[in-house]
Amino acid sequence: MPTATDPRVRLVLSTCPDAQTADALATALVDERLAACVNVLPGIRSVYRWQGAIERSQEVLLLIKTTAARQDELIARLKTLHPYELPEALAVEAVGGLAAYLGWVDEQTRDDD
Repeated sequence: MPTATDPRVRLVLSTCPDAQTADALATALVDERLAACVNVLPGIRSVYRWQGAIERSQEVLLLIKTTAARQDELIARLKTLHPYELPEALAVEAVGGLAAYLGWVDEQTRDDD
């Protein structure tokens, strides 16, 4: 079981154009055991440079909890499912947390097949 300082848990951030897309992505990632949990945060505003212009978009942010072992597969699947030409996929290593929660993330993302 992971300890409270286990680096195996990852938080992957990704933005979506709308709630319907965000829900579909979250459901697929959890259903496929690539993510233990996905928080869907509507109502964010993104400002970014795209193809030489400053863009502003209303988006939905996904906070995807996974493990280091499933991170690459999750990002590949996210890219396949995502409608954006270049979807955000930024993985952050969890440097701490409640050991029982970190263990739950590990358990929920095991590929038991």
